[in-house]
Amino acid sequence: MQGGVQLISKEVMVPSPDHTFKNLKLSYIDRSLPSIYIPLIFFYNADEPSGLNASNHTQISQILKHSLLATLPSFYPLAGKLKHGMYVDCNDGAAGFEFVEAKVHAQLKTALQGSTVNDMRLLLPLHCTTFDHAGRPLLVVQVTFFDCGGLAIAICVSHKIADFASAMSFVAAWAAKCRGEKTEVSPPILGTYPYFQPLRCVPFPLLTKYYKPSDEFVTERFVFDKKKIEILRRAATASPESATKDPTRVELVSAFIWKHFMAARSKNKIFVAQMAVSLRQRTNPPGILDNVFGNCFMSPLAFGDPSREFHHLVSRLRKAIRRVRDGYITKTMSRECYMKELVMLAALMVTGKMEWCYFTSWRGFSAYKVDYGWGQPCRFATPSMPIKNMVILVSSGGDDVEAIVTMLPEVLQVVGAQVNLIPQMSI
Repeated sequence: MQGGVQLISKEVMVPSPDHTFKNLKLSYIDRSLPSIYIPLIFFYNADEPSGLNASNHTQISQILKHSLLATLPSFYPLAGKLKHGMYVDCNDGAAGFEFVEAKVHAQLKTALQGSTVNDMRLLLPLHCTTFDHAGRPLLVVQVTFFDCGGLAIAICVSHKIADFASAMSFVAAWAAKCRGEKTEVSPPILGTYPYFQPLRCVPFPLLTKYYKPSDEFVTERFVFDKKKIEILRRAATASPESATKDPTRVELVSAFIWKHFMAARSKNKIFVAQMAVSLRQRTNPPGILDNVFGNCFMSPLAFGDPSREFHHLVSRLRKAIRRVRDGYITKTMSRECYMKELVMLAALMVTGKMEWCYFTSWRGFSAYKVDYGWGQPCRFATPSMPIKNMVILVSSGGDDVEAIVTMLPEVLQVVGAQVNLIPQMSI
């Protein structure tokens, strides 16, 4: 990022302890996830009428700190300390959260033009880009000020205690406090342990070991605009054999990336796609997980073959997603239905014969409506999470789909070339 990022200050802040809440037990879904942060970055243009300008950064920083401290009592595990991978200690001696201030000697508009995923990583505290955050705070915030008066707010939340939906509920509550919202909202139900209690035969070490990346993997951002999406839609529905008549943007882009990922890898492999599927809108009775702060998602498996047609892969992903319904979720609350898939996945990982892609979509959330009092963000971004073959789909604020893809460089080269060829190619 032009001008570089200059560290101004870093401090660990501890909110007033909540004596009614001591420890947060981790559910089996929490424990199956690697120790990484979910990184979110919101960019705001300078706004003179609201006081966001180059001469007001000290006051802005204080407002952000005080409103954050006022928000955390409702999300107290974020200031806790992870213990033995089993629970979060929320007692008086908890870790607190980290608040970092930084500066970039550049105009925000200039910095965003042509910015890469690596540029975005510079706006995160260094340890938030690593795989294992053991001993680190579970919440880290970095506020980066630009010469023009604009700023970037980077929020890193531990994936051990929250999914993207939970992270966004916290961000929305913090933003409401910061802009002086008086309406009180119901505090969330903390943790998913009561719904997804420990089960036997959970291969936690295997799952977290094989998700680890290496320095070989790199991340790039690909944009699927409206025209490309429509071409993919026609390709997925034109054949009389097409089983999916109304594919979503997420299904189309995921199937496209998966297809060319498989084409770029060894043919003597078992290919698997995992689709992160939120449980919140799929329960029966509905609403029982709506206000839960924690990891409320599952990642069903879809098996693929590089020789399969594009429309067939779209159908495979659709079936995997739709398998997560009320009956499936209810079984996972009382039996080991979902665990069987995780055990099978771990067994395939051990053989070394499997290649997998992990897909998650953040498009269904209002990232572009997060208003701290200076209006809506001009840009939302994520530098991805340090997991190999990870694909995060986000919104550009319009109809475009941005895919943040982490893979081997030679595989990314194939995927990128095919993205550019969509207008001319037959899929």
